[in-house]
Amino acid sequence: CLFPAGAPPDLASAHAAFAVSTALPPRALGPPPLGPISPAPWAESGRPSAVACPEDHGSEECNVPADTVLAPLREALDACRVTVQKQVCNDIGRRLTVLGDAWAQGKLSAPVRKRMSLLVQELQQQHWDAADEIHRSLMVDHVNEVSQWLVGVKRLIAETRSMPAVEP
Repeated sequence: CLFPAGAPPDLASAHAAFAVSTALPPRALGPPPLGPISPAPWAESGRPSAVACPEDHGSEECNVPADTVLAPLREALDACRVTVQKQVCNDIGRRLTVLGDAWAQGKLSAPVRKRMSLLVQELQQQHWDAADEIHRSLMVDHVNEVSQWLVGVKRLIAETRSMPAVEP
């Protein structure tokens, strides 16, 4: 935002901002780049840049049952209940229920189901940064589809990460 919250726009500063924006070189203008926002970290770490669905080896549909994703998330939530505030756990639980309902009703696209399957695998292997990266990619690429429940998954990743280390 060019102006402080609550301040009326000042024509001189608006004109200055316009002058600065028109002074950009032409190569900075144009449509945004196509494709995934950040495949580079996965490519650099040796992980596949395309998210694969474990059960169909790269086909467009992802037929992973909801429980394959939800059961490990609920187990992680149960493990957190010992150290995390009840209110936080209940909120995460409600959001996992929303995820389960959306999955059961067929409201989740194949890419979201695939990434959630991979996110759970990373969470189970305690690859916190990889799980967090998948969370971010879902939020960027599918915000309208995941916004109701992904906040709970993010919090679950953070709480699970902060627990004492346990062998996978």
